[in-house]
Parts: sequence; structure tokens; C-alpha cells
Amino acid sequence: MINEVFIKGMTYGWGAKRGEYRQPSAIDSLIKLKETGSEWIALSFWTYQDSVFSTHISFDYGYTVTDRDITYSVQQAKQLGLKVCLKPVVNSRDGIWRAHIGFPNEEESSSYWDTWFQSYSDFICHYAELAEELQCDMLCIGCEMIKTESRTQSWRELIEKIRNLYSGPLVYNANHGKEDGVSWFDALDFIGTSAYYPITSKPGDTYEHMLSGWKKQIAPLKSLSNRFNKPIIFMEIGCRSALGCATMPWDFTHLELPYSEEEQANFYHSALQAFWDEPWFAGYFWWDWSTSLYSLNQATSNRGFDIYGKKAEQILKDYYAKPNPR
Repeated sequence: MINEVFIKGMTYGWGAKRGEYRQPSAIDSLIKLKETGSEWIALSFWTYQDSVFSTHISFDYGYTVTDRDITYSVQQAKQLGLKVCLKPVVNSRDGIWRAHIGFPNEEESSSYWDTWFQSYSDFICHYAELAEELQCDMLCIGCEMIKTESRTQSWRELIEKIRNLYSGPLVYNANHGKEDGVSWFDALDFIGTSAYYPITSKPGDTYEHMLSGWKKQIAPLKSLSNRFNKPIIFMEIGCRSALGCATMPWDFTHLELPYSEEEQANFYHSALQAFWDEPWFAGYFWWDWSTSLYSLNQATSNRGFDIYGKKAEQILKDYYAKPNPR
């Protein structure tokens, strides 16, 4: 299968509170994101359900960005020539990862699931309508909700409902190593995954060893793409600039780890090299680019996912300056 789309992307907007998309710092950040050579953003934000066992998803506008915020950010991105994948996410207010959204009592869980999917349908269909109105170029219909993924019929019914509201391409963001649990990828346009594969077991490992680790993922991902005849997007991929984070790229909690610009740069370089020319691969939405950036003189001490002013930024610029492989 030859895929005609290739996404040079970056995740933008995560963690921003109500009103922050409309601040001058957010626009300055978006301009600097464009300067990396990125052609897409995944505009990503969340609202809450109270716990992983809740059946109701609320619109917490005391925190969550509003439709006005989203509209402004999409318009700013499009003025810069960026394409937009709208990516609404549900998080659990109790701090437990959204992958655990579900219900433990099997005898009663069916009715709970029906209620939850109705609430999730209200949530995602709201943003499907907004994505259509704003002419967003893609819609991500869910992210890393592993326990929900076996509810195949519910997801298929929801996808049909979304397609009646939004005319663009759809993607779902599975989690690395769990992609085979989604049997309904055929109903979408793209297979998405959070590609936080631990491609090395050694902190401070070399580019060559990381590249070897990535190459081990090529065969299973190609097989997944062939199974559904759908291209794969890394809806999330990234690594903090801290020693050891390539062994656990998803990590955002070990703040005591020492700064390592080189580890993040090797992670970026190896992931770009490994997949760039694969015909079944549709591109990257790197995690992530903040709406309020640190100053350049702080880049050498920032241990977050951001690459602004770091070696990984130049590596990304070099790759994103290349012609699209297709």
C-alpha cells in the first residue's frame, strides 16, 4: 500500500487553560513552531470525567479551552499555512490514566458502558461539528482509551455518527504495543498510535543503537497497516531532554533525571530516519510544543518534551526541509 499523505507535524496546545490560546505568547509560539518546517499541528486539549469509573464527561470551562479559544487557534494556524488535526481528549480528574476508563463489575458494566458512550458521543460529536465548521483537515476521535477499545460495536456506531457531522479524515490514537486490540481501524482513514516505544534499555544510548531499536518496530507496524490497508500516523511521539528518557519516552514524572540534550536528539534522529521512507507510514505529530515557550537561554536546562532551541529542533528542521517522501 502506498500512502499519498505525509504529515510533518507537531502537537500544540496541550495543557493550556481557558483563554491561553488567545494570548500573544501562544501566537509567538505557533510562529516558532511553523519555523521548524512543520506543516501540521495536532491541536490537543482535554476535559474531564471525575474518575475512571464515571459515566459522565463534563465540559469544565473553568479549565478547558473554549470553542472560542479553539476557533482562534485554528484560524491563526491556517493563516500561517498549517493544517490542523483537532484532537479532543478525555482525562480522569482522579489522575488515573485514561487507558483505565471502564467498569469493573461485568454483570452491571453493559449499562454503564452504554451511558458512558452516550456521554462520550455528546463530547466528540460536539467537536466533530466544530471541526467541520472550522474546516479542520483531520479529526482524532479518541486517545489511548484502551479499556474502551473492545467495545467494537459502540465504536463503529459512534464513527458512523461522526461521519455524518464531519467530512474530513478520521484517526484514532491507540497506544504503543496495544494497537492489535483495535479491531475497528477499518472504519477510519488512518491508524494512529502513541509511539512511545522503549527503543533502548541504556540511558544515554547512541543514535545507532536507537535506530536499531526502531527498526524492530517496522515489521509489526507494517503488518498492522497491511491488515487494515490503512496508513499509520504516529499521533504522539517524543522524548524529554533528560538522561534515560529514551528508555521510557512517555515519562513526564521523573523530574530528577539530569539534562540530556543528546538523548532527545538521538531519539528524534533515529525515529525520523527509521520511518521516513516507509510507504505505509503517514508521518509524525511530535509531542509536544508548548503554547508558552521558555526563553532560548533556558533551553540548556529545560528537561521537558519541548525541542525549542535544542539539538532535536535542528534535526527536525533538517528532515522537515526535505521533500515529502511521497
